[in-house]
Amino acid sequence: MTFSEWLLFLHIASAFSLVAALVVYWTLALAGRNVERPVDSLRYFRVAKPANVLIIVGTLGTLVFGIWLAIDNVAYQVWDGWILGAIVLWAVSSATGQRGGKTYAEAQKLAERLAAENRGAEPNAELRALLTSRNAMWLQIASSLAVLLILIDMIYKPGV
Repeated sequence: MTFSEWLLFLHIASAFSLVAALVVYWTLALAGRNVERPVDSLRYFRVAKPANVLIIVGTLGTLVFGIWLAIDNVAYQVWDGWILGAIVLWAVSSATGQRGGKTYAEAQKLAERLAAENRGAEPNAELRALLTSRNAMWLQIASSLAVLLILIDMIYKPGV
């Protein structure tokens, strides 16, 4: 394999990592909407830990290897419109995903605190409100749509 083929492989593997993390987050967000007790939510948050690693690898890997590919390949330039569009969408996805994730991180901290206080088996309205936050859901939708648009952009390379 050539160096360029390795870069492409790593870029695509990073994209798979990113999409896999989004699938896990969506599964947990939808399943978590039915949770009222902190002990139940903590089970979901344990499942999210590997997805947290996947999202970091996927987010950073797609950007770094994608830019590296554009620099390495003489047919493309980093300032090509479709590449700049992908970078902007990457920033939108990262920002909205991070902001939405803060709500779920608050929910996790609350659930851990309640469990430590031996109130983990009792339903908690504040936890439920965090887990069913419309704002967090809309941010996750925006992040996922940005990733979908990046994939479309990468496949069709408009303007090339």
